[in-house]
Amino acid sequence: MGHYDRSKGYVAILGWSLNAIDAIDRFDRRYVIVAPPWAEEYANRYDIPFIPWNFERLNERSMEIAQRLQREGVDVAIPLYEETVEWAGAINSVLLGNPRLMGQSLLFRDKALMKRRAQLGGIRVGIFEEAQDKSDVIRFLTRVNQALLKLDGDPNDPIHLKAFDKAGCLGHRVVRTADDVDNIPEDEFPVLMESHLDGWEFAVEAFIKDRKIQFMNISEYVTLGYSVFVPATPDLEKWRPRVEEEIEKLIEAFDIDFGFIHPEYFVTSDGKMYFGEVAYRPPGFNAFELIERAYGFNAYQAMVMMFDPKTTDEEIAEFFPREVVDARGHAGCFGVYPRRRVVNELRIPDATQSDEYFEFHELQSPMQNKVPKRSAFGTHWGLVYFFGEDPYRLRDLLKAQEELDYYV
Repeated sequence: MGHYDRSKGYVAILGWSLNAIDAIDRFDRRYVIVAPPWAEEYANRYDIPFIPWNFERLNERSMEIAQRLQREGVDVAIPLYEETVEWAGAINSVLLGNPRLMGQSLLFRDKALMKRRAQLGGIRVGIFEEAQDKSDVIRFLTRVNQALLKLDGDPNDPIHLKAFDKAGCLGHRVVRTADDVDNIPEDEFPVLMESHLDGWEFAVEAFIKDRKIQFMNISEYVTLGYSVFVPATPDLEKWRPRVEEEIEKLIEAFDIDFGFIHPEYFVTSDGKMYFGEVAYRPPGFNAFELIERAYGFNAYQAMVMMFDPKTTDEEIAEFFPREVVDARGHAGCFGVYPRRRVVNELRIPDATQSDEYFEFHELQSPMQNKVPKRSAFGTHWGLVYFFGEDPYRLRDLLKAQEELDYYV
């Protein structure tokens, strides 16, 4: 530390990520990491500015962290994880003197509130309801399929169940039958229920300052929960003007002055675009790292600039490359999950290792032989990274990984 620009803001980073810390430490802003106490020893060992805080504790002392950061001279708090978004909203309502930010953070955390706010803002969403128990799920499944004019004996259209406040695919279930409903543990309720949307699902990473999109990336999913790459294929990039319009609607509906958002959308076969959900923190599947590999700028540093009230227009103009045309190639990753119930060792497939687009992996040898049953989406064992010039070849390569055994 000590190399920071004193004319820039002092930022508090909520959460612990070594990639984020390394990036921000190399940037020109003064920073402090606010993370759980288990990280304190590591932070002290490597001279990382650190304040311990238990984000799971919510009581009459919760205001202390905002007051402490205010006394320290911190300008703004930046969330790294879903669980810290609400804390950032509460803290920034104090640091920036704007109580509205607390309520705004609740919209980003509660998927049901989020959907309603989007709908009120004129944004197209699917059918959704909250479920308090299994009987609510059965009723919703029945009503949706009645509305689709399904006859007795026709297979049901699926519905999706999602946790109200978990990140990404965590807590996501696809339900088609009453048997599927029986398998839902009672402790997962209440949940959000959504109708299924047949279409092209993709994600967006939008860096926002002064209510304007400063840089927007479109991430193309190959298979949800398994693989993604950036920038997207020309087939998806042709939707960019429409996507920008939808992001601008989000900025208005959610009253976003600054920060970073990660929304997901569906494009249906008839050309309609539906809003899925939006997060106010870095996305999963190391999308920030993929953006850096493709474009050359560090997305964690970009996020700090968007939050910092002292960032200038000139600094932003110099920092960001041109979207799509300045990309050096296409970067993607695949989340590996064992295809066998019993495994002994990690073995990278020859077809993967020998491919010129393969770069590296973050997989480790199995800690146990028996593979736990995969529940819903997510829970991959690690990521494999690829980079190349042809987005279609990369897309096919990522899809092919689903049929390969990494653990044998």
